[in-house]
Amino acid sequence: MILNFLQATGTAASGNAAGGNWSFLIMMLLIFVVMWLFMIRPQQKKQKELAKFRNSLQKGDKIVTIGGIYGVVSNVSEKYIEIEVDSNVKLRVDRSAIVKDMTDVPAK
Repeated sequence: MILNFLQATGTAASGNAAGGNWSFLIMMLLIFVVMWLFMIRPQQKKQKELAKFRNSLQKGDKIVTIGGIYGVVSNVSEKYIEIEVDSNVKLRVDRSAIVKDMTDVPAK
């Protein structure tokens, strides 16, 4: 029964090959558009916001690095940022290692 159905659809599809190609191309285009809207575009937007945040860092901002180190910005350079993690303990980290602003978060 299933074999008869598959044979019938196979002969019907081969007779309508030109219409099938267009519908396939439209379907693939729609899949690409949906992927772009839901996956690529939000990621690009997030990367732009993160780059803007990193460029706007100033002395005194509380931050968190990729490794989970909390600190206060003590010096800003073009390539790196110096953060103070404790009294008189400073670390120099690359600008790309800063991921989160903690200035507005109250200390516990």
